[in-house]
Amino acid sequence: MKKRKIELAVISDVHLGTYGCHADELITYLNSIQPKKLVLNGDIIDIWQFSKRYFPPSHLKVLRKIIGMASKGTEVYYITGNHDEMLRKFSDTSMGNFKIMNKLVLNLDGKKAWIFHGDVFDVSIQNAKWLAKLGGYGYDILILINSFLNWCLAKMGREKYSLSKKIKNSVKSAVKHINNFEKTAAELAIENNYDYVVCGHIHQPKKEVYENKYGSCTYLNSGDWVENLTALEYSFKRWRIYHYNHDRLSPFFVDEDLKEMDMNDLIASITDKEVKIEDVTEEYSGESEENVDQDYLDDKGLSQD
Repeated sequence: MKKRKIELAVISDVHLGTYGCHADELITYLNSIQPKKLVLNGDIIDIWQFSKRYFPPSHLKVLRKIIGMASKGTEVYYITGNHDEMLRKFSDTSMGNFKIMNKLVLNLDGKKAWIFHGDVFDVSIQNAKWLAKLGGYGYDILILINSFLNWCLAKMGREKYSLSKKIKNSVKSAVKHINNFEKTAAELAIENNYDYVVCGHIHQPKKEVYENKYGSCTYLNSGDWVENLTALEYSFKRWRIYHYNHDRLSPFFVDEDLKEMDMNDLIASITDKEVKIEDVTEEYSGESEENVDQDYLDDKGLSQD
């Protein structure tokens, strides 16, 4: 399988060790990409609900795949979340290309990305951890019920239904909590002069530009691998949300915007220079378009060879 080369991939809220985790789908996704950097943005292993009775081979395979990617040159950053908070005692531990930390700041083409899980904004976790853990068990049970419901719907030839999404979207307090989470993260990022703020935790994939009187930033959330099966990808100076259920079935571009980009924009996104393709073709007049493009890329040091 030909892998897509990308600058950065971010996944979060995998919840290995729970019934809701879609480990097989995640393995398929990880096998389809070759990122320079892979950020695991919290709740990868669900230590809160870990049980010796349930940790199937597919879940272990995810861990082996991640370690294998690190051994082959991918920089892997494991950012701790609330469900794997026990790993916080190992923060700043580094083993080759594998690093454990509580937060991460990356320079992406001259812009700063602030990456952390996001549970720090969750009052229920900070003040009533037992209640948050109880909610985690309830969520896992809800996912099990939902799985059985969707099995029945599939047998009847009907579309799948998400109980948890229905509850989140219908309960005003849940909607308010999500909106407050996103707004708080964005405002803190603007205050600290970050261009991007990247979170997980709330299982709501999103990409949105926030603005206030002090500036603007792009808020991004990687979603989860329990319900949404999503990831964030950064390449060609652009972020996009990867949706497994859609993107695995369709011809896939590293960035959907690339479909609309002409050669001028593409070269500019790589070189930071405004170059007119007409000038290039005039310089190499008499040669085929294919050779012109290849010779130009070779001259600029951009050839894939």
